Amino acid sequence: MGAATGTAPDDNPAPGARQARANRYSGRPFSENPRMFQQLPAVVVLLTVLLQAGTAYMVGRARALYGVKAPATSGHELFDRAFRVQMNTLESTLMFLPALWLAASYGAPLWAGIAGLVWVLGRVWYAAGYLRDPARREGGFIVAAIGLVATLLIGTIGLGKALLLG
Repeated sequence: MGAATGTAPDDNPAPGARQARANRYSGRPFSENPRMFQQLPAVVVLLTVLLQAGTAYMVGRARALYGVKAPATSGHELFDRAFRVQMNTLESTLMFLPALWLAASYGAPLWAGIAGLVWVLGRVWYAAGYLRDPARREGGFIVAAIGLVATLLIGTIGLGKALLLG
């Protein structure tokens, strides 16, 4: 109880404290917590970094397993696959991250994050398929392309609205 007012200390918090408490996870379901939505694109960026690290690890491992000495970028077929997965993922990431940034900043962070997760899952599927058999990479490529196009559309529409509305 507050000494002067006879109320509990949290009954009348300062406006800044009230907002800080509202911004924390409130026990509401995920679908009702907008702060969590804003963090999803950051999670996707982290997953993208981990994906890049994973593909780099696969190339290094394949280089050692199949005796492909640096700076060679071809040699054994299985090394070549790992190298192509890494390079193709890097090339795609260079388009995806700016599209994700646009979508999260000017569009809708939740939808940007969901589209980003689709891209990451598609790239993982692509990598796994390509490493097993290059002919099995198309499904993952298509899913990742859908995620990329979705982030680009979300960002483009959001930026267009921002430019038109001032």
